[in-house]
Amino acid sequence: MRSHRTTIATILAAAVFAGDASAQAITATIDAGAKGPPISPLIYGMFIEHAGGLLEQGFRAELLDDRKFYFAIGQRAPAGAAPGRRGAARGWQPLGAADAVRMDSAHAYASDHVPLVMLAGSEPRGIAQDGVALKSGVGFTGRIVVAGDPGAHVTVSLVWGPGAADRGTVRLAPLTSRWTTRRFEFARHPTSTDSARIEIAGTGHGAFRVGAVSLMPADNVRGFRREVVAALATLHSGVYRFPGGNFVSGPYDWRDAVGDPDRRPPRWDPVWGALQPNDFGLDEFMTLCELLDVAPYVTVNAGFGDAVSAAQEVEYANGAATTPMGRRRAANGHPAPYGIKYWGIGNEMWGDWQFGYMSLDQWIAKQGQFARAMRRVDPTILRVAPGAMPDAMTGSGMARKLTGQPVAEPLGKADWSAALLSRSIDDFEVLSQHFYVYGGTHFDLEQGKQVPDDPSLSFLEWSRKPANMVRVDYEHFQTYREHIPAIRRKPITVALDEWAYSGSPPGAFKPVPAYAWALNELFRHSDTFTLGGFTFAGSTLSATRTDAVLNPIGLMFRLYRAHFGTVPLGVSGTSPQPERTGRVGGEVPNVNAGSPTYPLDVAAALTADGKTLTVSVVNPSDRPQMLRLDLRAIAVAGPGTVWRMAPGSVTAANVVGREPQVRVDQATADATEPLVIPAISVGVYGFPIR
Repeated sequence: MRSHRTTIATILAAAVFAGDASAQAITATIDAGAKGPPISPLIYGMFIEHAGGLLEQGFRAELLDDRKFYFAIGQRAPAGAAPGRRGAARGWQPLGAADAVRMDSAHAYASDHVPLVMLAGSEPRGIAQDGVALKSGVGFTGRIVVAGDPGAHVTVSLVWGPGAADRGTVRLAPLTSRWTTRRFEFARHPTSTDSARIEIAGTGHGAFRVGAVSLMPADNVRGFRREVVAALATLHSGVYRFPGGNFVSGPYDWRDAVGDPDRRPPRWDPVWGALQPNDFGLDEFMTLCELLDVAPYVTVNAGFGDAVSAAQEVEYANGAATTPMGRRRAANGHPAPYGIKYWGIGNEMWGDWQFGYMSLDQWIAKQGQFARAMRRVDPTILRVAPGAMPDAMTGSGMARKLTGQPVAEPLGKADWSAALLSRSIDDFEVLSQHFYVYGGTHFDLEQGKQVPDDPSLSFLEWSRKPANMVRVDYEHFQTYREHIPAIRRKPITVALDEWAYSGSPPGAFKPVPAYAWALNELFRHSDTFTLGGFTFAGSTLSATRTDAVLNPIGLMFRLYRAHFGTVPLGVSGTSPQPERTGRVGGEVPNVNAGSPTYPLDVAAALTADGKTLTVSVVNPSDRPQMLRLDLRAIAVAGPGTVWRMAPGSVTAANVVGREPQVRVDQATADATEPLVIPAISVGVYGFPIR
């Protein structure tokens, strides 16, 4: 973070506005007497799901694909299979004579079969996998589950070039007919490469089998990528939601992903078209939460899953070691209960793309089964219901399928959330809501589909889209509060546990003002939104197969989490946001998102100790703006500090291996002088309170 100890009000104001008689300062009135409910730290939360290789390759340190041999040796993944985050899915190939390797089902280990290698004296035979990524200066550690005849001599080699010196080889101890786990290490690698190869080869007589094999950088952090953990830990995100996502509703079984990782059965994910080795399960998720110092939020399989399995998962996580599932957790190395508080009952069960989708009436009955079974195990949990307000039902096309009309009317037949609140409020404490905004399109209410944006759409209005979605959901929830009596009996809050803006260049600054504006809108409605789940945690990173750094999105989340306060204050102003245009519904709220400080968006909050006034200012316009602060019921004790992202271009990016183009700059600021807000910028001010 760079520091410029200059007073921007006195130096920049004259330079920027000299000769512009029409330039007028916008006034933001901040009223410390108008305090809202505290902003939950969980609002900065992140969402993670398997989604191809996002978890197994993006977070886990494992360097090998299909390490438990779901596919036969030489078999390629099906056409259309999703690539992993670190490149296309790779498979194993025969080493030496191809006909010397066959798949043995009689001695299966984790999957339905294992490779059996028939030996023939001095000719090396076995299996190999190309495309292994190695980082210079890092050693590697691995293990192999192997069995074979006493006459088989097996080696594991790591190969990074054509020469005899471009490899490391470890000879395994003599084999036995029983499965045995052997560990191996390779010294620090001299160069970085994406095209190394691992070879498992045998000579001698008889045969050998491989049940599972693993290779990780020696500097991994409890099985996770060190560089990923280091970057994400700086965000202090509050909460992580896992495992999703659409995969959780289909073939996902939490019991497949606990216990010995080498024994966990790999599963094909039909949602994402990818192989899931089940190395990232509930225990690994809890390890990640510990490393990142965030609260866990777990979604159970309410699609193809059942209430008994969900209750058992709660018991595995939260039950004493004397309970059946708690005993299983303890046997897996975790004697103390995890104490997971937030539990989602299914994912997007309102959408017909979801495995296990059913009618609303049937879902309400099923949700009740899950809710009661889970609460019987642990009465202290908070259950999150899979809601869908009218905007979600409209944009997903479900409103048309249910009613024949493209737009879901609030409190109407296609308002899934209203039905849950009216008819099953005793089965949950938090209502889930998802929204996704698309960079170049919007949902047209008349045509009932996504259509291209008007080419003349300004960057400012492009940036307003996510904040407008927050505003839409807030307006819907106000309607519920007004018309659904059950909410007055049992207050409910909203978990915006999936949200994102797609269509921006990877690693670029472009969506940062939009996301900051959305955060401001969430702060303004802290009485409604208490938990977030940005899609995805990995979207805050620029990553290669061996390195990772925070991208501008990650810098923005870190900036707000570190410097914005927790007690929101009322903000009024002299420049109202423009009135919304178009028909209300879908992505269009009754009132445009934003504070009355157009074209700026301003939010304010006190720190928890009451010693600092913080002010968030987003300028999505293409010119600098001047802002005056009118403070009510509060006085500053002197100059403060501004932390700001203003790279000068929406295409500025932070990419691994390159000089970062986006930084958080720090400067002195004076609340008694006009503040100059650079074009297309995001900043948080902190002023000491008298």
